[in-house]
Amino acid sequence: VQLQASGGGLVQPGGSLRLSCAASGFTLDDYAIGWFRQAPGKEREGVSCISSDGSTYYADSVKGRFAISRGNAENTVYLQMNSLKPEDTAVYYCAADRWGWGLTYPYHYWGQGTLVTVSS
Repeated sequence: VQLQASGGGLVQPGGSLRLSCAASGFTLDDYAIGWFRQAPGKEREGVSCISSDGSTYYADSVKGRFAISRGNAENTVYLQMNSLKPEDTAVYYCAADRWGWGLTYPYHYWGQGTLVTVSS
């Protein structure tokens, strides 16, 4: 059972990136997925999550700019990030759990992070 986060990179303020969270060894359809981020010197924070039935939730700091979605055929969950700001710079992680969800829920499975840097 593995999660693989990818899609990070360097982008200018106002730009966009799409992060991917791909699963192997299990079907993401049955799991809630959360995206989290950790900036240097700061605690990890929840960014967005999607339940197994498609409900979504966003942190206030990204509401209206980020969108989480499922690509079921690809066994992948995406995080589309638009209007990026320097304060969005962080390592982004995805996590999965079959029994619960939320921005503070203790997800069981975690992927390695992907670095997003927003800078001019």
